[in-house]
Amino acid sequence: MSAIVGPAGPAGASGAGDEHGPGADARAALAAAGRPRRFGAWYVAEHRFRVMRSYLQTLLVTGFGNPLLYLLAMGLGLGSLVSANLGPNAVDGVSYLAFVAPALLCTAAVTVASEEFTYPIMLGFKWNPTFFGINASPIAPGQIIDGIIISVVARLLGTCTVYFVFTVLFGAVPSPWGWVSILIGTLGGLAFGAPIMAYVATLEQDTGQIAMLMRFVLLPMSLFSGTFFPLANMPVYLQWIGWISPLWHSTELSRVFTYGMSEPLWLSVVHVLYLLVLFVVFWRWGRRIAARRLNK
Repeated sequence: MSAIVGPAGPAGASGAGDEHGPGADARAALAAAGRPRRFGAWYVAEHRFRVMRSYLQTLLVTGFGNPLLYLLAMGLGLGSLVSANLGPNAVDGVSYLAFVAPALLCTAAVTVASEEFTYPIMLGFKWNPTFFGINASPIAPGQIIDGIIISVVARLLGTCTVYFVFTVLFGAVPSPWGWVSILIGTLGGLAFGAPIMAYVATLEQDTGQIAMLMRFVLLPMSLFSGTFFPLANMPVYLQWIGWISPLWHSTELSRVFTYGMSEPLWLSVVHVLYLLVLFVVFWRWGRRIAARRLNK
């Protein structure tokens, strides 16, 4: 009898209980949870990509139609009038089309960020609270925010690339370094979108706050950020809008690379640092808000 019981105990002869008992199930569950803990942000990003498929047709139409229409209207339509009155080098020593093209690209990036960092965030926290369901898994709140940002970066890069290709086809990129505007536009979109994401994450109800953001922040910013005319042409008491606007910083930096706009090196560094600080500070703040809200 003693040989049957053995040192492993009655139920653990030959280690069979360890391989198939509750302890083994717990170890298997912990092992299965390891992957989401490491790659949780990418799982969330995949979820967002699948959601985007539901409005893929809209993304394609606007992604290709908007740059074509805006470049035709602002670059060739208005640009031809400007050139007829002021000559082929009408604005900043280049054609109006070359001047406005980087601004249109950066404005498109800011618009995409305003779309992806507002209603989808409200949806995940309130209207269809998928963030709470995701948080019930091994995926942490900070990874949810990171996953949202990864998905937005992918869309921003796609939008800016399409815009850049159209500007090249229209002959609006004299410099071989113009492709850098894709990265600059993406950074500008993140710098604008991260504060909005953090703010929307604090909302318990949408009683018009998001609509007011679009009307009283995005629209004025697109008009008063040196997009369609140099910021220096505006009254001094309005120029501050451009100075604090991520759109102005990204547009000016894009012009440096697309047609070689003359600018002090220190100012280009300020553009980059300003956009990076805005993004990083509010990205981290958004992670903290999500953790506080989801871990109640």
